[in-house]
Amino acid sequence: MINVYNDDFFMKEALKEAQLALQENEVPIGAVVVCNKQIIARAHNMTERLNDATAHAEMLAITAAENYLGSKYLNECTLYVTLEPCVMCAGASFWSRIGKIVYAAPDLRHGYKKAGDKLFHPKTEIVSGIMEAECASIIKDFFSKRRNLQ
Repeated sequence: MINVYNDDFFMKEALKEAQLALQENEVPIGAVVVCNKQIIARAHNMTERLNDATAHAEMLAITAAENYLGSKYLNECTLYVTLEPCVMCAGASFWSRIGKIVYAAPDLRHGYKKAGDKLFHPKTEIVSGIMEAECASIIKDFFSKRRNLQ
């Protein structure tokens, strides 16, 4: 039996969220939280709409998932996000004790790796590179167009 609910499937759902962010002229990053092969939270960047520097896709998805489960801990959940989490989002995932994080593209400028790998909870599994090219492309195109408009 083929398992269609795999990392690629859920990353495609996160990419759909990134595309929604793009339509709203937000930095196109999307996230979904999955528990028992079911999406329990979806989010995309909303920093411009909310005038809130903390309204990253991961932060909003983590909060929505915690509300859905009625718990501050997400140790049985997986966060799928189209870009490597920043330090703030890595810290939020630490405190939520999320079980697994799957991200697509690295963020060489603002990603958590610049601060070291100790930002995640010790039990959190980290997977990277799932649909990296597709997720990196939407972000590169966004910033390329933005630079050309200035």
